[in-house]
Amino acid sequence: MTTRLLALSFLAAAVSAQETPARPNIVWILVDDMSADFSCYGETLVKTPHVDRMANEGVRFSRAFTTAPVCSPSRSALITGMYQSSIGAHHHRSGRGTEKILLPEGVAPLPAILKKAGYWTCIGDPRQKGAPGKTDYNFEWDPKMYDGPDWAGRASGQPFFMQVQLHGGKNREGPKWEEIARRELGDLTDPDAVQLPPCYPRDPVLLKDWARYLDAVRFTDRQVGDVLKRLESEGILDKTVVFFLTDHGISHARGKQFLYDEGIRIPLVVRGPGIPAGKLRQDLVEHIDLTASTLALARVPVPKGMQSRDLFAPSATPRDVVFSARDRCDETVEHLRSVRTAKHKYVRNFLPQRPHLQPNRYKDTKPIVKRLRELHEAGTLDALQEKLLFSPTRPPEELYDLEADPFEVRNLAGDEAQQGTLATLRARLDRWMEETGDRGRRPEPESMYDSDMEVYLKEVKGPQLEILRRNIELMKKWASEGK
Repeated sequence: MTTRLLALSFLAAAVSAQETPARPNIVWILVDDMSADFSCYGETLVKTPHVDRMANEGVRFSRAFTTAPVCSPSRSALITGMYQSSIGAHHHRSGRGTEKILLPEGVAPLPAILKKAGYWTCIGDPRQKGAPGKTDYNFEWDPKMYDGPDWAGRASGQPFFMQVQLHGGKNREGPKWEEIARRELGDLTDPDAVQLPPCYPRDPVLLKDWARYLDAVRFTDRQVGDVLKRLESEGILDKTVVFFLTDHGISHARGKQFLYDEGIRIPLVVRGPGIPAGKLRQDLVEHIDLTASTLALARVPVPKGMQSRDLFAPSATPRDVVFSARDRCDETVEHLRSVRTAKHKYVRNFLPQRPHLQPNRYKDTKPIVKRLRELHEAGTLDALQEKLLFSPTRPPEELYDLEADPFEVRNLAGDEAQQGTLATLRARLDRWMEETGDRGRRPEPESMYDSDMEVYLKEVKGPQLEILRRNIELMKKWASEGK
């Protein structure tokens, strides 16, 4: 090769290197128990300037949904890019007894894939260096897939994948939350200004709880600002793609644990290099889509069979539907599936012989649920609230027109004019369960229950124990009949 050709060759290589940006750092800010109640999503009672900044500098998804409305199935799905019902992780905190859940062949947690590809992987709270991070996975996994609780320990120039774990809506459950919120925020949201969904009464206990929840939204926004500030102070914000999302919606009577939008609709905002600025996307997305999107940003091939989709692929086909599932939560056996389009929601109650608010020790300790039960016993709830929350049974199928009825209070499954839509969505859900190998059709062995389940079985007494026993027997009978 001549000197001239050699020089041209080096020049071409240099230009190529300059045109190919380095792999970005990737940060997931993952928040507990919080719906899309931020000002950039239309909430007017609170201001959230830091999440708003991310939306102004990046992409805001207006129709993002979790595939599970409770922590461990949601997080198990997110970290693998797979429906929790496909990998056997669909029951809340299952696989923690003597029998464990192993991931199917070819399925691996995202941090393990990224670490193998050269990323420094970490999980925790970077505002408190060394603080551990919530995992809550239902399957067996190697703790070594995380290098540490923070990106500070990485090698010079090494890209990192960080999961920032924030308590979000759980903050309002602390005994000193009002004191903390007043100190950190300066003032508190006025309960009288709160607008509740029509399924809840304007009771002082519920209004105050929702107001303190909105203060948790404000507090979470400040924490997001702290993370952005640290990235900026270290000169790496513009080299980092930041995803902001929650694991599921607000913890309330029709929120967390249930498939109404109050439980499954989440905020999703993304900003960083290569992400368009100030863009609103209204296509349907599932929270598991972060997994393939992250791999694509890191230039790592998406494993064959992964159900996640790259949100930013030029040739990506938008989802026309999203799916969600809820199964056992603690001692409460349940089996729900839903399919949602931009306009309609179809929910199937496989076990409709029990009320919406079944006994559940986790939820029954909350002041809002205690108050709802008191109002029910006193007969002071209106007809709609009684029907939605305390009817002794539920319809096997529910269908909602989300444009006309965003709070999902008018079930159209029995409407003659909606039978075509009902049949279409029913068939779509059936096909999804078959194609994805939905494992919820098989009973869960008691040997998979966590240690708390044994406590529940010993502590639950009276009507609650009878419902628990009946639930387990019905589940086994339902499974044996192949329903």
